[in-house]
Amino acid sequence: MVQKSSEAFRTISEVATHIDVPQHVLRFWETKFSQIKPVKRAGGRRFYRPNDVDLIKGIQTLLYEEGYTIKGVQRILKEQGVRFVVDTGRGVEAAGTSTAPIDPEAGKAELPVPPATAKAAPISQAPGEVVGLSDKQKDSLKSVLADLVALKAKVIAAKASASLDDDAPLLARARD
Repeated sequence: MVQKSSEAFRTISEVATHIDVPQHVLRFWETKFSQIKPVKRAGGRRFYRPNDVDLIKGIQTLLYEEGYTIKGVQRILKEQGVRFVVDTGRGVEAAGTSTAPIDPEAGKAELPVPPATAKAAPISQAPGEVVGLSDKQKDSLKSVLADLVALKAKVIAAKASASLDDDAPLLARARD
């Protein structure tokens, strides 16, 4: 495989692999952070500049490692600027600044995200609302749930169109 230059544009799949988040998370972040502006070619294909990748890494660091909410990161972008978040993505400590907003609690998640090695069960606040999972884990579960719902719809459609009593062939057809 040919190694790309550090200045080369990256596809969404390359960026997603590099920072270990699903592609749909990157697309979602584009809707929440107007500062993420990949170059879009014909057919909507995204290409990220090196600065875009550093901004995304900074947003990921603030969300996943520092425990900020999306609104908290939006506030940091507004108050401290894109350069600050890009530097965070590069692992650069800007002189005289910190990742904390002016109000230390503003923008922080209400509950801390447990480390990946924690064995504690998540706490349910309301039906369908689970806390204690990272945004990445929640997005992964939402993706799996969407796949299951789509599969269920295919099974129901297959049952409606077939008059077979045996479910095994229906499940095989639903996967196709």
